[in-house]
Amino acid sequence: MKKKLKLWDAVMLVMGSMIGSGIFIVSSDMMRNLGSGFWLVVVWVITGIMTVAAAISYGELSAIFPKAGGQYTYMKEIFGRMTGFLYGWGLFTVIQTGTIAAVAMAFGKFTAYLVPALNDAAPIFQNGEFRITWIQILSIAVILILTFINTKGIETGKIVQDIFTVSKIAALLGIIVLGFILVKNSFWDQNFSFGWDAFNNTGKDPSGNFLKDGWKPISGMTLLGGIAAAMVGSVFSSVAWESVTFVSGEIENARKNVVKSMIIGTSLTMLLYLLVNFVYLNALDRDGIAFAANDRVAVAASQNIFGSAGTVIIAVLVMVSTFGCNNGLILAGARVFQTMAKDGMFFRAATGNNKHGVPETSLWMQGIWASLLCLSGQYGNLLDMISFVIVLFYMITVSGVIWMRIKHPEIDRPYKTWLYPVTPVLYLLIGTAFCVLLIIYKPQYTWPGFLLVLIGVPVYWLIRRSSADNGLQDE
Repeated sequence: MKKKLKLWDAVMLVMGSMIGSGIFIVSSDMMRNLGSGFWLVVVWVITGIMTVAAAISYGELSAIFPKAGGQYTYMKEIFGRMTGFLYGWGLFTVIQTGTIAAVAMAFGKFTAYLVPALNDAAPIFQNGEFRITWIQILSIAVILILTFINTKGIETGKIVQDIFTVSKIAALLGIIVLGFILVKNSFWDQNFSFGWDAFNNTGKDPSGNFLKDGWKPISGMTLLGGIAAAMVGSVFSSVAWESVTFVSGEIENARKNVVKSMIIGTSLTMLLYLLVNFVYLNALDRDGIAFAANDRVAVAASQNIFGSAGTVIIAVLVMVSTFGCNNGLILAGARVFQTMAKDGMFFRAATGNNKHGVPETSLWMQGIWASLLCLSGQYGNLLDMISFVIVLFYMITVSGVIWMRIKHPEIDRPYKTWLYPVTPVLYLLIGTAFCVLLIIYKPQYTWPGFLLVLIGVPVYWLIRRSSADNGLQDE
């Protein structure tokens, strides 16, 4: 593969893939689970520590295995072909493609703010609860357009990525600054007046509306469960940074620049996320954050900052953000499926590059499946519940750093995990607590992910059996 991505491009890929629609929405649900500005900030800080710790740990593996495939390659090389396949299976079926679909739908829904006819138009097709709307068609169009752009070469894809990532970072910085300058009535002191006290308010009336007077104090294990439930949103908003490892084979000086891009990109993004939440806490009171219409807390805050123009400003920002985010996800994800195909664990047609040196067939397979998920109407429910699985795969990969240190201390490590073993152990401890608490208090966030992974087991054995004649065996 040609080395066409520089450090700057890699950082833009990390930040652009992370910043999608989540930061504009998830803080509402987080506030409903914790009811305090203090705890909202604590959860974002915990998520930030987790994310950067994982990126630092991944850096060592990226230096050992500086080739395309990233996380899939790490798990396959360290823990065997089945582990690698199960990750790739989850990535293709819903993690990467489902995220692409969800981000594209967010683009469509916020476009409808600017073009109300999209909301008002009758469904193109409807059969019972299943329907196809113009917003879904727009979402699919965005996926297919970005897929087409990326088939024209990685340089074309990186230009789109750089432009849109810089644009949304600049816009977020503008909102952060103006969120403190233009707000006339600050709710900062009120939101932090609860101190260490936490509250929960997730009850609904028979019509499905949240009960605004239903705040209940929580503490002890119930508080820990609330923190875990809140982290589902912050974790989901903070994933996809590992996408840069998928294109390691196309990054200049990959042994050094991949780890630099992950650490720089995740650190800056988590700082931006924290500052954006400071804006929410300054512009809105607790109920304003928790019960923002359709959880669009950014819209509610922007209206208090910019007045009636706030909705338009946020709609444009989310459109820019989601467009750039999807470009990064589409660019990176296809490289994993191509690598899997070369290993005999994906469709063989996905192995080759086109005349522009990019995996065109893999790109279109990814784009078509993501488009179908847009039509299914079910991807959103799955995405709400895969943070658990994503963290599990992160934990497996991070544990690979420790495993490699023990089993293969002789391997050359151009980069070594900072503060090893504290950094990977810290991530594993936080990740384990997160997963255990979800299993206990929010099992609905866990079983769909387990089911998804388990379905991959018989699929793997079928592929392994059909590939036996080619000499592919477990490592």
